[in-house]
Amino acid sequence: MKKIILIPDSFKGTVTAEEFCRISSDILQNYFPHTEIVSLPLADGGEGTTNCFLTMAGYTKVTATVKNAFMEDITGYYAVKGNTAVMEMAMCASLPSAKGRENPATTTTYGVGQLISHAIKNGAEKIILGLGGSCTNDAGTGMAAALGVEFFDENGNRFIPTGATLDKISRYSTEKSEKLLENVEIVAMCDIDNPLYGKNGAAYIFAPQKGADSAMVAQLDDKLKYIANLTEKRTGNNYYDINGAGAAGGMGFGVCAFLGGSLKPGVNLILDTIDFEKQLSDTDLIITGEGRLDSQSLSGKAVIGISRIAQQHSVPVIAVVGSVADDITSVYSQGVTAVFTTNTQPVPFEIAAVNAKDNLRFTVENIARLINNINY
Repeated sequence: MKKIILIPDSFKGTVTAEEFCRISSDILQNYFPHTEIVSLPLADGGEGTTNCFLTMAGYTKVTATVKNAFMEDITGYYAVKGNTAVMEMAMCASLPSAKGRENPATTTTYGVGQLISHAIKNGAEKIILGLGGSCTNDAGTGMAAALGVEFFDENGNRFIPTGATLDKISRYSTEKSEKLLENVEIVAMCDIDNPLYGKNGAAYIFAPQKGADSAMVAQLDDKLKYIANLTEKRTGNNYYDINGAGAAGGMGFGVCAFLGGSLKPGVNLILDTIDFEKQLSDTDLIITGEGRLDSQSLSGKAVIGISRIAQQHSVPVIAVVGSVADDITSVYSQGVTAVFTTNTQPVPFEIAAVNAKDNLRFTVENIARLINNINY
């Protein structure tokens, strides 16, 4: 074989995409020493997205002092290649960073806006923003405020809204932000389809894991509905029902309503950004993977997004996954050649997690042995 591409997503809580690539690359290089092994670790927009891009050729790291979800100074960073900057909102407002003081009513996405602003002022003309893993519920208003959107209360005082104070916004101005964002494209990576508010919205579905009790969830939902109605009256556009508007505490909504950005499935956006299709002309095999292959995967997560493109170029795809659920036989018509699970026996996740890396090594080595012994 001339070339193998490793392009996995992470196995949540067990194996990162980078670890998958490192483990698999070592094994494959041992069996196929003259084969080029290309590692392209993926991420879903949450924590680790920036680092995945930093492992790819051409991307450099840029640091900046920004605010975290509690308005405390931290050092954040993003990845840059040419005029494109890639960053994750979790850098400034992740749920793990709020451990012990979770409160989606008061946390803010202000630092995310600062990171975007830093990139733009340093020449970025396209911002790719990963959504996911947030501790916030402010509909992206904090982010917008850092980029020049001015929010005013009924007395004309300017303030930075949080989840608890969205209904204090009497009006807002985008005059300053429009100047900053002129000729800048903002695209957010979003793999969920939740609306902004309602029983399937940001507050009801995600706020409980961020520290909200049932009473706070209902209040947060009401305030999300308020900001949705306010923006619709101002712009005439319905942003709250866009698929993914409820992502990351309503950041999906905020990207569209306040920044004029758009939402795209994470895997598709990443594959476009790294020119994945161009790399397939001399590729003999693709090995991808994710923690669980199920019916949700069929809607276009990593494995399916990759295999659909590979199918167009007649490149075989092996999917290495932690587990399989539901009926996934239709993946084969989507371009997947074969599926291998890393768990050798049915055990609870807590037990499987301990042996996840060893099980991955065992699985990939068996794949390599099989290919080697049939003289691929």
